[in-house]
Amino acid sequence: MTAPLMTLTWTDHVTGRPGFLVVDRLVRGVSSGGLRMRPGCTLEEVTGLARGMTMKEALHYDPEGRYVPLGGAKGGIDCDPQDPAAYGLLVRYLRAMRPYIEAFWTTGEDLGLTQDLVDRAAEEAGLVSSIQAVYPLLDDEEAARKRLADAFAIEVDGIGLDELVGGCGVAESVLAALDRAGVEYAGTRVAVQGLGTMGGATARFLARAGLEIVAVADVKGTIANPDGLDVEALLAGRDAYGTVDRAVLRAADRELPGDAWLSADVEVLVPAAVSYCVDTSNQAGIRARWIVEAANMPVLADAELLLTARGVTVLPDVVVNSGTNAWWWWTLFGDIGADADEAFAHTRRSMRALIDQTLARAEADGTTPRAAAHAIVTDRLPVIAERFGWYR
Repeated sequence: MTAPLMTLTWTDHVTGRPGFLVVDRLVRGVSSGGLRMRPGCTLEEVTGLARGMTMKEALHYDPEGRYVPLGGAKGGIDCDPQDPAAYGLLVRYLRAMRPYIEAFWTTGEDLGLTQDLVDRAAEEAGLVSSIQAVYPLLDDEEAARKRLADAFAIEVDGIGLDELVGGCGVAESVLAALDRAGVEYAGTRVAVQGLGTMGGATARFLARAGLEIVAVADVKGTIANPDGLDVEALLAGRDAYGTVDRAVLRAADRELPGDAWLSADVEVLVPAAVSYCVDTSNQAGIRARWIVEAANMPVLADAELLLTARGVTVLPDVVVNSGTNAWWWWTLFGDIGADADEAFAHTRRSMRALIDQTLARAEADGTTPRAAAHAIVTDRLPVIAERFGWYR
């Protein structure tokens, strides 16, 4: 794959903090990728995420579908989202990026930001929408926008549908891997890092499928119980940043250090919070059979080599956490309606098919699931380019 089409570094004149935009490529003149805010965010990180978005888009290409993949892009801001200056910084960043968002970059929530916050800041920055660049590609813009707005208004058990579909996709990835290996759901233990939007929904769907969530981690540390945690109580006791109020813990629940989730005695490990959290120094303590990357780029490449050598399967982020992005476009383009059951069913079918295809390709090629996903994308990109064109 080639170098990014565009790389941009911006410096806020008020705080001096940097922001980044990387457009990996355009398909039909448009790219897709969220905006994250975290302290220490770097251009290298955003570049990797933009490349990952190109892959996620291509992996969901269905020649029979209304949604046609876009190019990949990503935005990032180096700031703690809980900093009092964060919102003003976000508005100024979006104002500076307004020409790109209007022309060819569709964006939304990512690590550290909620969609509500992005929407509010985008309006203050003078934008029609954070995804307005895609509107010219729609057959009926008014109907499409209403359909997406209606979908965002849906709640399931008091939680927005938009917050649940990504976790549904991650959970289905886990279940598909277990099915291929012939492993029963009951008794399969899981540790999850992060109880935010993605991690919380993943834990909920896995628990409801019969798996045991025995460890979860947030910024305060790890909460563990070998007999299984009360996931619903933890979710009800978390704040907007996914931090659990320890008052909801039961007597048998234990509070452990922050990195204890990594070495939990589990079959499935789900890093669902930050990038680069599994490295060569801590991978040796991992006892899980599968690592399922709900977060973007949580496992460093050198660590993955060591994990693979000792029989740990890493299901890559470009497949596992692609459901949220795809759900936006399935809904906007009209492949599905504004309906929770339809959204979950479509997500489950699509994610299961992707996991099955990825693992089958890995077995056939004698390689890792990540390499297999890259191979699938390599096969698909020329097809997409021939049909729709792109700019690199």
